[in-house]
Amino acid sequence: MSNVSPPMQSEYEGTALIADPIHRYIQFTVPEKRGEITEKHIIDSPWVQRLRYIYQLQSARWVYPSAEHSRFQHSLGAMHLAGEFAKHLYPSLRGVLGDECPSAPFIEETMRLTGLLHDLGHGPFGHFFDDNFLHEFKITHEDLGQAIIREKLGDLIRQIRRGPSGPFAPGEELQPDDIAFPIKKDGEEDATKPRWLKFLQPLTSGIFTFDNLDYVSRDSYMCGVAVGPVDRERLIHYTFFSPKGLTLHKAGNAALTMFLNARLYLYTNVYYHRTTRAIDLHLREIFPETMRLMFPGNPLDHMEDYLRLTDWSLLEEVSRWRRSAKNRALAREWGRILDRDIKWKMAYDRTLSLNELRFGVALIQDADWERRIRSALPASAEGLVFRVDLATQDPRPESPFAMGKKQIYIYDPSTGEVATESLSELFEFIPSKVVQFRVFALDHQNDHLLSRVAEETLRGSPPSVKTSV
Repeated sequence: MSNVSPPMQSEYEGTALIADPIHRYIQFTVPEKRGEITEKHIIDSPWVQRLRYIYQLQSARWVYPSAEHSRFQHSLGAMHLAGEFAKHLYPSLRGVLGDECPSAPFIEETMRLTGLLHDLGHGPFGHFFDDNFLHEFKITHEDLGQAIIREKLGDLIRQIRRGPSGPFAPGEELQPDDIAFPIKKDGEEDATKPRWLKFLQPLTSGIFTFDNLDYVSRDSYMCGVAVGPVDRERLIHYTFFSPKGLTLHKAGNAALTMFLNARLYLYTNVYYHRTTRAIDLHLREIFPETMRLMFPGNPLDHMEDYLRLTDWSLLEEVSRWRRSAKNRALAREWGRILDRDIKWKMAYDRTLSLNELRFGVALIQDADWERRIRSALPASAEGLVFRVDLATQDPRPESPFAMGKKQIYIYDPSTGEVATESLSELFEFIPSKVVQFRVFALDHQNDHLLSRVAEETLRGSPPSVKTSV
């Protein structure tokens, strides 16, 4: 008979584990007694479960066959990393703010729910949906996410009284508006928000966050793309709060540089892959009309309909069109996309950094470049069908001194100073803006001609091509 006492049952009550390929296990809270509201209720709510049917990588999954993961998986990972940040950062946050700072479990749970719910408003095809449907109503998925948190999940959020690390202090109650506040990355500053909440904001929308640290790790893993190590643990370890705000110890600089380069690599080779962008070009031609047929208007006015609008429901509907006489022209184009019959072929590709963005490249729209290139084509190519695609990525802030809500600071132990100046050195070898400039055509017959003209147009040179090449 063993003399070892069994563990107390209470050690295993109140939390459960989710297996995850990136973080190994993700802990979440479950009820200890009947009627208790916990993270499980939020995760199991229809609005969060909806994210199972929103693909994380929209069009890129047609390029990387294993990239079938969803916003739901990413949201769980973001929740986990937000909690890890909160646990590590709490002592320094308390040290700066003193009694203004709520309890450690309360801060942890605020961060975890922000992580879990940050992508709640996404529609089918993710960011593409923002650009090609929501923009008509002058809203983004962030506006929708904030509305869902406040109006659909607010009652549940207010009833949560503990996080994985323990109960809140007496009288502490989560406010849905505080969970929603950091999600809007370009929202106006709210003077009524407490300082502790503003201090936490760079972790939601800054240059290294629980969001991008998860998606870079997860997307590269699921795509099978090697981006080099993303040292999440080191970045978290060397992060703390100084009186100025979120601060990175200089010993974490290399980990941050490595992460920013990994994220840039992922944008270049996955999110902005030539075939991904070619599919998006085709989708752009048919998506607005598709949505007018499928959805009644502004999602903020039709939230119950939006609950049922996902990648799965949209793709099932357009697949149904192929089997009927309904919407034949659209059905034919959707058929090409669903059969992965790539309409647009890349004729020219150039990656431009900020230093190369002369002649206002960054300020000129795709259609303007198409007109410039067309005007430089020889008369014999007057009817040539082509499209210009500009994919822009900001690997790091343009100015290390004016990052707004994303501002971070560097602590140099040799001088004892906390400042932004060291960011200039850190950012020296990372471009602040990258534009992938591409020209697509319906076939490859005129690649040489389009390449020559596009190159000369970019340089601002008078075209040397006078005849067909």
